[in-house]
Amino acid sequence: MSYIPPEQVAASMLDSGITKARLGTGQLVLRSAVATFLLGAAVLLATTATGQTGVGVLGALLFPMGLVMVILLGLELLTGNMALVPLAVIERRASAGQMLRNFGWVLFGHVLGGLLAAFLIAALLTQWWTVDAEPFGLAIAELAVEKTLGYQHLGYAGGAGLALLSGILCNGLVSLGVVMGMTSSDTTGKILAIWFPIATFFALGLEHSVVNLFVIPAGMMLGAPVGLDDWWLWNQIPVLIGNLIGALALTALPLYFAFTTRDKTSEDPAKAETGA
Repeated sequence: MSYIPPEQVAASMLDSGITKARLGTGQLVLRSAVATFLLGAAVLLATTATGQTGVGVLGALLFPMGLVMVILLGLELLTGNMALVPLAVIERRASAGQMLRNFGWVLFGHVLGGLLAAFLIAALLTQWWTVDAEPFGLAIAELAVEKTLGYQHLGYAGGAGLALLSGILCNGLVSLGVVMGMTSSDTTGKILAIWFPIATFFALGLEHSVVNLFVIPAGMMLGAPVGLDDWWLWNQIPVLIGNLIGALALTALPLYFAFTTRDKTSEDPAKAETGA
């Protein structure tokens, strides 16, 4: 049987968080940079498929291949780490400093990978900026505007608040996809378990901070009238915060504590001796 029950998944969540907290800096940066590149490729595929067919749900069904590759290859994804590494801190198997170090270096790697992927894809779509972007490049530019200036007209409280809410809901699903990948011991089972939460988040147009580290700079390179301040103030910062809240409140803490059993007698030696 390839199915892994929730109690074992909860233990795997903790073990994964401990392992990630102890990874070296070079590994964190390299693994997270490659992860962003793969997600960028998946975004381009989904955007192209949607543009060619006019069927948005088709792009959503194709996008999860990016996260599947990230998880199967054991790469680092900040939004998944937001759900796993804090568990190691809660159980005192890692320190808060290790958690912040993990988050910081993984984010740095994502930024590097996102900028590199954005540059390469923008160069490809514009033939080294000698021609106008193809329709699919323009679609990415429009998406970058939607994800930044689209919130601006609501004011910071309303716009950034909406980005925050979208980030919360997004990473409830994305981190669930990461955990669902632990429910099977074979590759096919992992792929199917991961696929559906990720397709759902993409179809709903929710805000994923790592994907945005590719989409927004790529859109800027393809002509979107978006500045660095627009990118970070109206999207990246509130979405990062929302993703962290969503990972903890909607996935990690409920699932971990719902299925983690504790031996009460081992916590109280006196009761163990008396048989109480």
